Amino acid sequence: MTNVLVLVDHVEGELQNTTRELITAGRIFGQVGAVVVGKPGTAEGLKSELAAAGAETIYAAESDEADSLLITPSVDALSGLAAHLQVPVLVSASATGNEVAGRVSARVGSGAVYGITEIDAERNAKKPVFGGEYIVDSGAAGVAPVFTWQAGSIDPEPQDAAGEIQAVELPGAGPTAVKITSFAPAEAGDRPDLAEAKIVVSGGRGVGGSEGFTDVVEPLADALGAAVGASRAAVDADYYPGKFQVGQTGVTVSPNLYIALGISGAIQHKAGMQTSKTIVAVNKDDEASIFEIADFGIVGDLFNVAPQATEEIKNR
Repeated sequence: MTNVLVLVDHVEGELQNTTRELITAGRIFGQVGAVVVGKPGTAEGLKSELAAAGAETIYAAESDEADSLLITPSVDALSGLAAHLQVPVLVSASATGNEVAGRVSARVGSGAVYGITEIDAERNAKKPVFGGEYIVDSGAAGVAPVFTWQAGSIDPEPQDAAGEIQAVELPGAGPTAVKITSFAPAEAGDRPDLAEAKIVVSGGRGVGGSEGFTDVVEPLADALGAAVGASRAAVDADYYPGKFQVGQTGVTVSPNLYIALGISGAIQHKAGMQTSKTIVAVNKDDEASIFEIADFGIVGDLFNVAPQATEEIKNR
C-alpha cells in the first residue's frame, strides 16, 4: 500500500538526485509511490534506479503528448492519485515543482508547504525562513497535503524495494493546455550543473566585473571541479549570466562546499544556499551578513585570497 507519493524528476531519461532525496525523506511515512510522467517507456527505463532508491510502486503516467505539455500532465497524475489514495505528496522545491504543488493542492483541497527541509510521520515539517535566520514548524491541512522539498536537505539512502510498475491513465490535453512547440538544448560546458554540483564557487558585486569572474572565480572553480554561481547583484550588474544566479529568485543549491567571494549575504541569496554543508566566505567587510551563516570566514581581499587558494589547490 502506498503511503506517500513522490514526483520523479528526470531529464531525458536520467534520474535527478533530488528524486532520491524525496524517496529517502518519504520513507518516514511508509511505502513510497514514485510518479513518473513522460512518454511511453520512461518508467521502465527508470525502474531499476527507482527501485534501488526505495520506491515500492512506480506509477507510470505516460502518453505520447506528456512531454509536449507544460505542467498539466504532472498535475493530472498527482492530483488523481492523491485524491484516490489520500496520502501526502512530495515534490522538489524547484520552479516547476512549486507550481505543480500549488495546482495539486488546489485540486485536492489540501494545504501546501513550500521549501521544507525536514518532515516527520505526523506530517509536521520544518522550513527555513528569512534567509535561514529562523526555522519554523509548519503543517498542511487536508487528506493529501503537498510539500515541496529543498534539494540537499537529506543524504539519499538507497533501500531496495519492489519497484512494481502500475499504469496511470492521463487525460488528453484540454483547450487551455500550454503546449511546448520546441526544445533548445542547454549549452553544455565542462563544469558541473549548478543545481546538482557538489562544490559551488560564487561571486558577488565585490568581484568588480566580468573580468573578476574570468580571472578569479572561474579559475578557483575549475581547480576544485566546481560549478560557478553568482549573486543577484552580480547578475544585475551584468557581471555574469542570469542562469547562474543563486538565490530565492534563481537557482537553489545545497552542495557539500559553497565558497562565496565578494558576496555580502543578502537574505535572498542566503535563501538559495543556506543548506550547503560547508560555507566559506571571503569578504573585506568584516560586518558582511554572509559571515553569520559561514562555517569559515576570511576577512580579506578576494583578489589576493582566491588566487592563492587556486594555486595551492593546483599544486596538490
